[in-house]
Amino acid sequence: MAVELRDDSDNGSDFSRPGSPSPSSPTPSLSNTTSNRGQGIVDHTTFDQLLDMDLDDDDEFSRTLVHNYFEQAQRAFGDMDAAMSASDLLALSRLGHFLKGSSAQLGLLKVKASCEKLQYYGQRMDATGQHSSISNEEAEKQIRVLLIQMRREYDEAESYLRDFYGEQEQQQ
Repeated sequence: MAVELRDDSDNGSDFSRPGSPSPSSPTPSLSNTTSNRGQGIVDHTTFDQLLDMDLDDDDEFSRTLVHNYFEQAQRAFGDMDAAMSASDLLALSRLGHFLKGSSAQLGLLKVKASCEKLQYYGQRMDATGQHSSISNEEAEKQIRVLLIQMRREYDEAESYLRDFYGEQEQQQ
């Protein structure tokens, strides 16, 4: 993926980044990606704010936060499986709330939206959180479908971010 990089000297130069930025390169910006692949996956404004916290010649800060998110998400998915097996709707709601916050901090739009739905379903509300009239059985049914969707969305976001940082896919 070619990424156009911000150059604070504003000399009109574009840089291509196959991997991490070199010490002489400016920090990459997701809002300047030349591919539409990230549309709907990442809120570029939010993620660019995270990238702005990186040092000019080092993306270690943002990369570390992203890797911590990957670890948190994997643990959360395992906990969600256990809660689903136990039909523990409140635990699923709490896990949805937790992962929603982490996803929002990175600007992961689809994952965040699905986590919000999980939070509501776990409270026996509809997907919008407006009506609290669904049964336990309906909530569990909706959650089963949603967990499959969330994993796909997470995989898509992880792939996009690993590609952004020039990393290979991790085998799970």
